[in-house]
Amino acid sequence: MTGSNAPVLCIGSVLWDVIGRSASHMRQGSDVPGRISRLPGGVAMNIAITLARFGLSPVLLTAIGRDAEGDELVAACTELGMITEHVYRSEDLPTDRYMAVEGANGLIAAIADAHSLEAAGDKILRPLSNGTLGSDTSPYRGHVALDGNLTHSLLEKIAQSPAFATADLRVAPASPGKAERLLPFLNHRRATLYVNLEEAGLLCQTEFSTSREAAIGLLSRGALKVLVTDGGNSATEADADDLICQTPPEVLVTRVTGAGDTFMAAHIAAEATGADRQTALARALHAAATYVSGETPL
Repeated sequence: MTGSNAPVLCIGSVLWDVIGRSASHMRQGSDVPGRISRLPGGVAMNIAITLARFGLSPVLLTAIGRDAEGDELVAACTELGMITEHVYRSEDLPTDRYMAVEGANGLIAAIADAHSLEAAGDKILRPLSNGTLGSDTSPYRGHVALDGNLTHSLLEKIAQSPAFATADLRVAPASPGKAERLLPFLNHRRATLYVNLEEAGLLCQTEFSTSREAAIGLLSRGALKVLVTDGGNSATEADADDLICQTPPEVLVTRVTGAGDTFMAAHIAAEATGADRQTALARALHAAATYVSGETPL
């Protein structure tokens, strides 16, 4: 598959999100009323959901178990508009899960159990080497969204692999705790990094006070193109030619899990449909703001 009409490959975690949300401010040890939901999630999945909402065709490359939870998850992905025929289905690995608790004051705690994805390793990439989606001699051309739930060794392999030599790589950490897994892409000539302020600081081994400062820091470390967000504060998109800062719309935040993934997907979708840089950043910020306000379906 090549060219501008190629579907977007979403490579990484597709799992069940179990999220407890409360309207109360919370701290360690809080026991408050709220709602607990289970829905398809994971960085790759969240990106795919938004891409599908914008009319693109997301292809999932991930690991999902052949257990009952996995069958249910694949069915849910298909219903949401994902292409699931290339998913690696394991007989002996369970379907991954993510659990989070969110209060009125934001994310309180989260645990990502993506061990099956990590154990599957490069098996999830077989369609890119066996000719189904591409090969080393005829690599995939199009957008590829990578998430930091992949192991550091697999991300290093992707960064060097001829199967990705012509792809437009879009890379995001799954969380600040996994930000350093993106180091193989910091000097990559085809990669765009999507990070928040904390993640940018971890990649540069320093602290930044603004997204603009962080973007400049990442570029000085060799990054090709970066998008740095900072919650409700100004976000920055930058490369060697230009630096753009925009402030997100002010909204009442009702959820945070998946906001960064929505931002990334909306930006990919905007650029894929020909939007200029200012417009693409504005659309991404608007989509993320709409998402955290709870105005769109999960």
